[in-house]
Amino acid sequence: MFKNRSFSLLLTGQSLADIGDILYIVSVISIIYRFTNSAIATSFVPFIITTCMLISSLLTPLITTKVSLNQLLTISQGFKTAVILGLALYVQWVGDQPMIGFVFLLIAMVAFLDGCANPIRQSLLPHYVEEKDLLRANSIAETVIQSIQVGSWFVGSSLLLLFTTSQLIWGVVVLFFMATLLLKLLPDVARMERPQKKKWVLFMQGWQSIHQTPVLKVAARMDLLESMAGAVWVAAILLVFVEEALQASSQWWGYLNGIFFIGMIIGSMICLKWTKFIERKKAMFISGGALLSAIFTLFFAVSITPLMALLCSLLIGLCGQLKNIPQQTMIQTSVSKEKLPTVYTSLNVIVTGVFGLSSLMMGMLSEWYGIRVVFFLSASMLLLVSVIAYKNKTSFT
Repeated sequence: MFKNRSFSLLLTGQSLADIGDILYIVSVISIIYRFTNSAIATSFVPFIITTCMLISSLLTPLITTKVSLNQLLTISQGFKTAVILGLALYVQWVGDQPMIGFVFLLIAMVAFLDGCANPIRQSLLPHYVEEKDLLRANSIAETVIQSIQVGSWFVGSSLLLLFTTSQLIWGVVVLFFMATLLLKLLPDVARMERPQKKKWVLFMQGWQSIHQTPVLKVAARMDLLESMAGAVWVAAILLVFVEEALQASSQWWGYLNGIFFIGMIIGSMICLKWTKFIERKKAMFISGGALLSAIFTLFFAVSITPLMALLCSLLIGLCGQLKNIPQQTMIQTSVSKEKLPTVYTSLNVIVTGVFGLSSLMMGMLSEWYGIRVVFFLSASMLLLVSVIAYKNKTSFT
């Protein structure tokens, strides 16, 4: 698979961008939490991010009629590099007294660009990989990306002990610049020539595909609930869980994220090792993965030691990946490649919109009723995902 130059370029560029994203989030969360010391204030970071990604996702179908997918991905990453460069210059200029409102503005700009790029990345893979190799390609991509992210989360929070936030953000600038150069080398994907249509028709194309495809309707309902459940794992809430529930140092925040991605790596490797078996049993892995994720999230909620939380985080990542990779492949093969950008855009609207509101809601609930309560809610929603997947298992075959 790595002999496929297009696949390798896409994977490497995305990996560098993801490392930069993690270090950028670590730096921004650190700045805001240090100055506000509030879970609600830090919860505004994912809320702003997802709100801007939602707006961007709504506009993406219009842009894809003007620019090819690979060019759009490169342009988006290039502008992200420019915005982060602006953030680095600003933080270095103001030192320890940043204007939080301006930081939020730059966060919003980066999120807007991400909202356009994320569905495009997912849509490009079927253009560069044959359909028979998609599950294997998805498994390899997830293994490599999550492996890199493990190091980023483990090291990211610890780097704050060695470097200033300004220095970390400058490192992000370098990573984003390298990612832009690699994505620039991607082969052109032919832009689909569509008949002239009204803008609202372009907006609705993805939703129509979802409505007309039973398996996508099921995936959309599952994504909605998973987005609500996943809101508890934002850095702002997890940091509070570490300090208040586990009574541990902030370094455990990075460890929990890191071990979660190790679990995802193991899940990806299992999918890579037993590709044919998982291909035949997609329904079992999708519903079973959601059920086990719910159970281990419940155990995470009642964790009384950091080590117990680490084990649960590992298993949640593993089970989640055993569900996500077959589901991702199922989506990629459910409609034609030409329809994928609008389908992913519509699914991204669901994920980002619900996630943004849920992250803010979870931040408020954690302050009002305690940090453990929100993880109980997350487990309940994952249980509902499992029930939906089981009841619709015939759609996944």
